[in-house]
Amino acid sequence: MNPAEESLVGCCGIYCGLCTKYQSKAPSRCIGCRIGEQHDWCSIYRCCVKKKGLITCIECSEYPCERYERRLAKYPEDLKTAQENLDAIKKSGLDSWLKGQRERRLLVENLLDNYNDGRSMSFYCKVCIVLPVEVINRAIEEAKGKFVSNKISDSDMKAKAKLVKSTIQDLVLKSGIDLMKR
Repeated sequence: MNPAEESLVGCCGIYCGLCTKYQSKAPSRCIGCRIGEQHDWCSIYRCCVKKKGLITCIECSEYPCERYERRLAKYPEDLKTAQENLDAIKKSGLDSWLKGQRERRLLVENLLDNYNDGRSMSFYCKVCIVLPVEVINRAIEEAKGKFVSNKISDSDMKAKAKLVKSTIQDLVLKSGIDLMKR
């Protein structure tokens, strides 16, 4: 397993590479759950990594424990994703799951590098967590076609972001996925 990719695995099941705090360019940017000592405040991290030497909580015989449920209850928007991720890790293995998460991380980085008007990070991160990769790729390709037909300049980031976001939202509506409940 690639150590850089493994450093983005939150022991709770959150994938750091799709988090706005990780994707931020600000000086306060988070570098991931496994690098440095900045996450010693997290009771899940202290228990899973420091105390038990595990990579994720799914490896623990006590999962889901009261600590896990209590901590993530403070962040209900992350709880479902975290649990789904841990279930996927258990089913397919960490390496396989990380391969899919890497693909999603590269997608969000592409969206941020090429279609971010400065106000799109949360939306793109959420989209890359929730939507199937094929849907995101289809939205990008459809938007690229609309750039040409609408004569949008490559340097007009605001227009590009607006078009990419509306194309994604159209596909989300067609798919029946509710981004707000995730």
